[in-house]
Amino acid sequence: MKTVNAVATFVSLIAVLHLSPAPQVSAVATASAAGSCPAFLNQEYRKLHSSDSVNLCTLVAGKPMLIVNTASHCGFTPQFKGLEEAYEKYKARGLVVVGFSSDDFNQEAKDEAEAATMCFINYGVKFTMLAPQHVKGPEANTVFKELARQTQEPQWNFNKYLVAADGTVAQYFDSRVAPDSRQFNEAVEKLLK
Repeated sequence: MKTVNAVATFVSLIAVLHLSPAPQVSAVATASAAGSCPAFLNQEYRKLHSSDSVNLCTLVAGKPMLIVNTASHCGFTPQFKGLEEAYEKYKARGLVVVGFSSDDFNQEAKDEAEAATMCFINYGVKFTMLAPQHVKGPEANTVFKELARQTQEPQWNFNKYLVAADGTVAQYFDSRVAPDSRQFNEAVEKLLK
């Protein structure tokens, strides 16, 4: 029992450290970012296994982004490793990576602590991960409704959307296109030019 409690405490601590809020941004900077940000990104979402929230416009601040729907118990879950590598490779050039945890395909962890363990401990994810929510159908969140309108809704976990700073989807990839593939990296390079 002590081991289980110690692991739960460790996962909570890692999530808190990893997801601690960024330094406060001035109201003027936030308003400026929100004013030039597409409406579908001007949304608040709670971070995975945290009480902290993030506004995507503030997070993105006019940069291109990669949006991906994730699940902890999927055959594509090892793509977390490639997503983290892509984040590390391209973040200095402005790419923001955001993972939307979802159980729409019935493969997410039973609770957020387990999902956080999978992301942060097992795969070393440092990019922004959001709490579980709907990414398809009539209950899809605002971001995924717009992504579906521009391209298509996710057909499975680990669908990837490269989004330009103006909110236009530059490229959509289904689950089978790995984030370490040549096709994916060429699209990111093109977006970041």
